[in-house]
Amino acid sequence: MALNPDFIGRTYPPSEPYLVGREKIREFARAIGDVNPAYHEVAAAQGLGYADVVAPPTFAFTFVFASTEVVVMDPDLGLDYTKVVHGEESFSYSRPIVAGDELVVINTIENIRAAAGNDMITVKSTVSTTSGEPVVVTSMVIVARGTDAQ
Repeated sequence: MALNPDFIGRTYPPSEPYLVGREKIREFARAIGDVNPAYHEVAAAQGLGYADVVAPPTFAFTFVFASTEVVVMDPDLGLDYTKVVHGEESFSYSRPIVAGDELVVINTIENIRAAAGNDMITVKSTVSTTSGEPVVVTSMVIVARGTDAQ
């Protein structure tokens, strides 16, 4: 195993705040082909009780993935980023993301394991507002291919 298993349980400092923009939500919704009016129109979102447009559930990936750079680029972890592919992603929401939210991410290495000649690292990302309100917890599996030959 190329990855350092002593990193299981390691938590990294919070990310810089990410300000969720209305246009970013709209762009993301268009990119995934979702025409839900609550993702595009303020009035539609407000009609559902939200202050502004609501983000599609997978929108969190856009800033969570960027925040995991602190994990994947940690030189002591031993991850060769040239061999990395994204394995899987899951989301557990406390509430939807809405334009205007200012969010921070805290990343924790949940697991490191070897499977079929690859190293797999599971990163839990806890997203909350800058005031501490929980928003979403994601779990991402990163696969480092062919690490048994290292």
